[in-house]
Amino acid sequence: MAFDRRVLLGVESSVLGRPWRSRLDAAGDARALAIAQQTGLPDLLSRVLAGRGVAPETALGYLDPTLRMLLPEPFSLTAMQEATERLVRAVERQETIAIFGDYDVDGACSSALLAEFFDYCGVPRLIHIPDRITEGYGPNAEAIRALAARGATLLVTADCGTTSHEPFAEARRLGMDVVVLDHHQAPEVLPEAIVVNPNRQDDVSGQGALCAAGVAFVALVALNRALRQRGFWRERLEPDLLRSLDLVALATVADVAPLTGLNRAFVVKGLALMKSRGRAGLRALADVAGVNGPPRAFHLGFLLGPRINAGGRIGDAALGAKLLLLSDELEAAAIAAELDRLNGERQILEKQMLQEALAEAYKQLGPAEQGAVVLTAGEDWLPGIVGLVAARLKELFGRPAFALALDGDVATGSARSIQGVDLGRAVRAAVERGLIVKGGGHAMAAGVTLRRDQIEGFQSFLEEMLAEPVARARAEAGLAVDGLLTASACAPALVEEIEKAGPFGSANPEPVFALPEHRINDVQPFGADHLRLRVQAGDGARMEIAAFRVAQSPLGAALAKGRGERAHLACSLTLDHWGGRTKVSARLVDLAFCKPGAGG
Repeated sequence: MAFDRRVLLGVESSVLGRPWRSRLDAAGDARALAIAQQTGLPDLLSRVLAGRGVAPETALGYLDPTLRMLLPEPFSLTAMQEATERLVRAVERQETIAIFGDYDVDGACSSALLAEFFDYCGVPRLIHIPDRITEGYGPNAEAIRALAARGATLLVTADCGTTSHEPFAEARRLGMDVVVLDHHQAPEVLPEAIVVNPNRQDDVSGQGALCAAGVAFVALVALNRALRQRGFWRERLEPDLLRSLDLVALATVADVAPLTGLNRAFVVKGLALMKSRGRAGLRALADVAGVNGPPRAFHLGFLLGPRINAGGRIGDAALGAKLLLLSDELEAAAIAAELDRLNGERQILEKQMLQEALAEAYKQLGPAEQGAVVLTAGEDWLPGIVGLVAARLKELFGRPAFALALDGDVATGSARSIQGVDLGRAVRAAVERGLIVKGGGHAMAAGVTLRRDQIEGFQSFLEEMLAEPVARARAEAGLAVDGLLTASACAPALVEEIEKAGPFGSANPEPVFALPEHRINDVQPFGADHLRLRVQAGDGARMEIAAFRVAQSPLGAALAKGRGERAHLACSLTLDHWGGRTKVSARLVDLAFCKPGAGG
């Protein structure tokens, strides 16, 4: 949504160099007023909804999204009918189905989703999650041969496979059929397989925002319906697919899929299901991660997701999918504890790698921070952690960032982009021009493999191709503010109202509120690199605000000098449940010090 070009509170350049603007322009203000008048919803919630493009006539439905209204006809996805027919045949004939999943959260959830359904059908199945270091991303011929040797006649890939030409040729040679359930951006020429991917170039379903678990869920809806029509469920109870929405929700949030439309419905329903704590693996993981109160999208993205990912990054990649399928409490607790331990190791390694990457990035960009892209590389970096480093570099420098792990003559790495810059397209173009060995991804994230001697040329290509879109995106990247509040207004009842517009995440941004002219009474460090502010409004009301991971950022440097100063504070608000009490938790997003003489 376009910003009102007028700056808010006179903040033309904040500590982070951003202008602050109201998320609502004049038309948005009118829409917010119409929502409040037509629905009776509170004014602030109406403004939050209007700021996310919600129309007055759809506002009440938006607050309670239903799959009945939003789930597409499965066969609208290209090749879904063919995939369904092959899966039906496998179920009816009791073929051994091999599931080949990616090593991240989306791959683990997709694999568990499929395995759970096949188990219910009584179909023999295998799961293979590749080792990130020894096997790399996606299907490989050696693993396929091993699966065929164990009797698999159908290979179903989850969150991978769209570009796997050679491995699938080996599968065909061994007599295996292949069904791909994926969502990554696809080349024009697909491998010889039944490829269900809403981002293949001839798919017009409009479901390209789905993660792989979302695609798998839609595929299971089609398969379940087909089995019903063929009488498969006549003598047994039909499965309740809605009971698997906890997996779809976790994958959707962890894969940073847009939380709009069908995806938002998946997450709303999945979070509601998680309240019952019915899945042993997620229950054990939530306990070791310290999840308090009702599960929220934040918990999925920042507490549960990273722990499942830790197995694929520095441990056993199969642990995540295994955990999600367990019913044994003790085994689930043991695996959850191991994933928690691995996540702690991952955090230490990530911090070390980030320090090296920052030094290289500052040298690369120079004092004026010139350049469209940050590209860093390290000799001893773990391939499983470079994506996290890239994400931190992107946050700190506000531009697309690559982090590459060097191993001899080969560099493998990950990249993260900023809103408005299609990184997947740039990487595919580099592959097509022979500038890198291989690569792929989507708009906001990508993975690459290249030779050491290709790094310089690849960086030059990125600078040339992305200079204009990055400059445009950075120029438009003002901070969108949903409303003005004071410390006294930040009460649990207000936040409960705001959270009805959630869950918040990609494409449904967490609301940001500005607290004008609050005095910073105190700033104290806590945790590894966090700060806690105590601020006071003009009427004397006080509150605490947490500033996470700011020690090495301009925000942290400004706060270190800010005690006693008056400032405009931009924050997000959530509810914190602890010890049976509910309180408001505020997180600092940005700040701007008041100009001398301004205000009272």
